[in-house]
Amino acid sequence: MQENKGFKSGFISIIGRPNVGKSTFLNRVIGQKIAIMSDKPQTTRNKIQGVLTRENSQMIFIDTPGIHKPKHKLGEFMVKVSKNTLREVDLILFMVNAEEKLGKGDEYIMEMLQDTDTPVFLVINKIDKIHPDDLLKIIDEYRGRMDFAEVVPISALEGNNVERLLETIEKYLPEGPQYYPRDQVTDHPERFIISELIREKVLLLTREEVPHSVAVVIDQIRRDEKNENVVHVMATIMVERDSQKGIIIGKGGSMLKEIGTLARRDIEMLLGSKVYLELWVKVQKDWRNKITYLRDFGYREDEY
Repeated sequence: MQENKGFKSGFISIIGRPNVGKSTFLNRVIGQKIAIMSDKPQTTRNKIQGVLTRENSQMIFIDTPGIHKPKHKLGEFMVKVSKNTLREVDLILFMVNAEEKLGKGDEYIMEMLQDTDTPVFLVINKIDKIHPDDLLKIIDEYRGRMDFAEVVPISALEGNNVERLLETIEKYLPEGPQYYPRDQVTDHPERFIISELIREKVLLLTREEVPHSVAVVIDQIRRDEKNENVVHVMATIMVERDSQKGIIIGKGGSMLKEIGTLARRDIEMLLGSKVYLELWVKVQKDWRNKITYLRDFGYREDEY
């Protein structure tokens, strides 16, 4: 850990209802894809740490699963992860979607935040989707419910006002060490990010036909013995029902091939190597409600 005089560092939790744009924001800030994006709620299942190192600061962002009422053990795990991150950070970004009305989910999160001594920013995302006149009404409505340290409207997708938000965050960070090397953008191993990139393509291509009963397990990653610049990745896509397996494989394997093609491009960008990707699909009935399978698929409470 590197000590720099006058250097500021800290941990920042991004919290909010599902689908408010937390992962889009994280990817925008870091400058590359480390969190998967989907227009389906509850895409993020683990907390993902993104590291942004600037000249005089290092910000470690934690993208949490969206707070929602859990319907299964996986959902309970996701909400527990989100709540736990609030105890270990220097700053909390409460992100809301400018297009959506203040709802029960937002009320629930603000209730949770009332007990914290940590500064809370209200970050109103997707301002590119609304008329500027509507923004003041949104700010007033949220300010009437809670006293925020700062209110910053942004568009994570377009990048509007994101730099201003980062500058404001820097002001609130304590002096501290550089926790990670300058070129490191996440603390997650490549294996985790690769599994997430594959899962993102499944969500993207299968749309509503296959809901969130999908997990991706990386069976093997190895460098080619003859060519160091070639990586072989073998992965299994886990689903809960035979019908879902059929959808993911597609007619004559067409869907699985398309998932593989899109995922391979992202994995090659991540690794900077040529990638051979082999995918299998396996049915594991009701895995989201079975603790042993959740642990096997990487959802471990003891890590949080």
